[in-house]
Amino acid sequence: MPNGPSSVQAFDPRVIRRDFPILGREVYPGKPLVYLDNAATTQKPTAVLDALDTYYREINANVHRAIHRLAEMATDAYEAARSKAAKFIHAPNERGVIYTRGTTEAINLVAHAWGLRHVGAGDTILLTEMEHHSNLVPWQLLAARTGAKLAFIPVSESGELDLASLDRLLDARVKLVAFTHMSNVLGTVNPAREIASRAHAVGARVLLDGAQSVPHMPVDMQALDCDFLAFSGHKLCGPTGIGILAAKPDRIEEMEPFLGGGEMISKVALDHSTWAEPPHKFEAGTPDISGAIGLGAAIEYIERIGMDAIQAYERDLAAYAMAQLDTVPGLVIHGRAAERGAAISFSMAAAHPHDVAHFVDRDGIAIRAGHMCAQPLMRKRGVPALSRASLYFYNTREDVDALVRSLRGVQEFFGRAAR
Repeated sequence: MPNGPSSVQAFDPRVIRRDFPILGREVYPGKPLVYLDNAATTQKPTAVLDALDTYYREINANVHRAIHRLAEMATDAYEAARSKAAKFIHAPNERGVIYTRGTTEAINLVAHAWGLRHVGAGDTILLTEMEHHSNLVPWQLLAARTGAKLAFIPVSESGELDLASLDRLLDARVKLVAFTHMSNVLGTVNPAREIASRAHAVGARVLLDGAQSVPHMPVDMQALDCDFLAFSGHKLCGPTGIGILAAKPDRIEEMEPFLGGGEMISKVALDHSTWAEPPHKFEAGTPDISGAIGLGAAIEYIERIGMDAIQAYERDLAAYAMAQLDTVPGLVIHGRAAERGAAISFSMAAAHPHDVAHFVDRDGIAIRAGHMCAQPLMRKRGVPALSRASLYFYNTREDVDALVRSLRGVQEFFGRAAR
């Protein structure tokens, strides 16, 4: 099994690309894949694919149940991955690192296990106008169930949060502030530490949606001082169906079980039960064992490259991409925050985003088109949908150039059709 990136020398995306088998394929005859949909999901390196294969071929067994050799090996690998995840995000301890299916389930877990106990009628849940539906709908459901209300930090035209509004929005009624660390639409990187500090000053708890930030930059949960941090494995070169909710020790103690069943119990009688200690208290049933092991392998792979190197490379690549996209006639980039990541959304006067995505797909280029699971933000910006190119450390300037050439073709084709 490969131990990490092919290159242990200076960061070289062309060498790193060799670790990702799918990046070498053609999606149509003569059209090599240019994968620019990384905000939706990332590709998987051989190290992760091998870890999944090894689990099923050599140690497939359930965890925390049996004492035979395979069960011990599977349990060790499963818990080792938890340790890697805890260290990767600098969680306070492993006890507060809970496996989930992804960011969406992690946020729902907080809404049910913590929110139903600590949010009530007259309380406020403070969000932002740029939230993904996964960090909006669970709070709508909680508010409807408890009588709480929702409030929102506005987003400026440049794609930045209006932090001046916090003086008006933050008061003793705010029980939770939940916001994205990095917008999946605008690319904005929000000042998480500042928002958390101001939220804590009025006694509110803080949930940070790290789905887009954890894969692209160093994230230190303790330094950011968030109470909850959620992220997904599949956006971090890991498998689908696995994610993490990390919580401060005090918050873990405030949470009731979300799902009941095997593994999350201590003792069971016919009429009552007691619970296992966290994190197992929140992991009912047979978990995604292979997914957890694959996530551990992905974290090891990423750490060998280095998050600082990844962030620096992506900043440079995103700046190049925005400069090149600005040369395409009729193209408008949505989101120009000073602090931003490598997710770049845009519209074109000549064509609907779905037509744009279909056109560039014929050139082997994969981008996203649609409302990006952020319909309120689309309405705020006056567009039904956008196109999005989202970059990762295995992308190159040549990938960007291929997209720009194809978009020039979009402009020429649909502009000519309009005439």
